[in-house]
Amino acid sequence: SFKPPSQVLTQDIEWVPREWTLANYIKVLTQYPVGRWALNSLIVAAASTAMCVLFGAMAGYALARMRFPGRDLVFLVFIGSMMIPPEVGVVPLFIAMLQLGWASTYQALILPTVANVLSVYIFRQFFLSFPRELEDAAIVDGAGAFGIFFRIALPLARSPLIAATVIVFTLNWNNFLWPLLIIFDEDMKTLPVGIAAFAPVIGTHTQMEGFAVGMAAVTLLCIPSVTLFLLLQRYFIQGITAGGLKG
Repeated sequence: SFKPPSQVLTQDIEWVPREWTLANYIKVLTQYPVGRWALNSLIVAAASTAMCVLFGAMAGYALARMRFPGRDLVFLVFIGSMMIPPEVGVVPLFIAMLQLGWASTYQALILPTVANVLSVYIFRQFFLSFPRELEDAAIVDGAGAFGIFFRIALPLARSPLIAATVIVFTLNWNNFLWPLLIIFDEDMKTLPVGIAAFAPVIGTHTQMEGFAVGMAAVTLLCIPSVTLFLLLQRYFIQGITAGGLKG
């Protein structure tokens, strides 16, 4: 992304470019509404992640700590749904959004992504090892199911909470197919969809420039996810390990 367009497709492998330039980044930031696209992506990813992690924690706690008929069957259905490609539900979901009049809106981008089976699994595996004594003490003090969850269980689930947050945020930040289908207004595009505008036209004089600018745009796209992971990687690994070993 720091190479000039003339050197983008050179045959020689260079870890450090011979010529450095910020022209690609300047063009991305000045000639395209990248700021607006990034804001849309941030709003969608943050809102989707917050709701998805909350609902995933509640579902995981219920499947791990509460006794009700068909609990294990419900969990198997959840796990089995991971084998179904998300593309299967795109068409009916698209029709539903159009009928609701939600095309090119934030709710159309956010609401279909608030359910994530992986987050449910991570929280369930953690809560399976949750000390029963803490729940019994809370019940003696008069706490109900929601009180136990929000005051005791959720504050102690820091590692799975961070692990689920990193995973879900990355998935929503990089989501391309659904925003591509449901967004028709230029101002409502998310960053991955907007970056598609940088695709080079093969066989034209702008091919090299398209590759160079496109790589600069993709580099900017990766920064939030990579930064989030680097800052929280210790808790992320703890959360994934807890989900894989406990229960």
